[in-house]
Amino acid sequence: MAMATNFLSVIRHLLMIVRLVQFGFDMVLKVFLYSILGLLEAPVMPPNLKADIVRYKVFISGKSGVGKTTLAARLAGHNIPNMHYETTGMETSVVFWPVKMRESGRVLFFHFQLWDCGENAMRRFDHMLPSCKEQVDAILFLFSFTDHSSFEDISNQISRITNPSDRVVRLVVGTKFDLFMHTDVTESEITQFQVWGVPVFRVGGDVSGGFGEIAPLLNTLAENLWHQDCVHSSSTTLPQQSQQEDTSREVIV
Repeated sequence: MAMATNFLSVIRHLLMIVRLVQFGFDMVLKVFLYSILGLLEAPVMPPNLKADIVRYKVFISGKSGVGKTTLAARLAGHNIPNMHYETTGMETSVVFWPVKMRESGRVLFFHFQLWDCGENAMRRFDHMLPSCKEQVDAILFLFSFTDHSSFEDISNQISRITNPSDRVVRLVVGTKFDLFMHTDVTESEITQFQVWGVPVFRVGGDVSGGFGEIAPLLNTLAENLWHQDCVHSSSTTLPQQSQQEDTSREVIV
């Protein structure tokens, strides 16, 4: 009986040690993940270089399967999903993009909060689209170069989601451009579409493209949003002459 009691006591102590080790590993893992995610939440800058952060909400719109989640992952530096899956609700991710003013040399960090919503979820729940549009600053309208119907739907999306009077930056992004052997959208169609004043960007699904594909998109997005804010602030607080001088400011990376 005494031997059985001692054996059970040893087992309890071993289980306690295993739990303590597991708890310690979980704590180390949490601290490690926090140290990584903390850099994304607040980029570290040298003490002698002060950078202000300007924040914008960006909604990614498009038919199911065009690559909204993949684009958001590429822009945010996350892993790209190996298999396609329908976004069940709303997903948000954050992108920090550094820019430098051409004239003043001022450094800014553009904080883009990307909103991605599944098409089926948007149809099922009426509050999804209004939530994505609420206080939105820019909308990326996506189509796939391998799906001509998604390109034809861009005009309907723009007219359905936005109004001409909305103070919103509108950009069009063509995804899966690297699958040029299976493209259903011609360059002449892209050229005709851009006559309406909405630029079209081409992005592939392969991360090997690096910043060469996403940098022009992020640069244009930052520049248009900054220009939009300058126009708005000038029209409400400055006289007409100051407005013309202020709205000519641009940003570069």
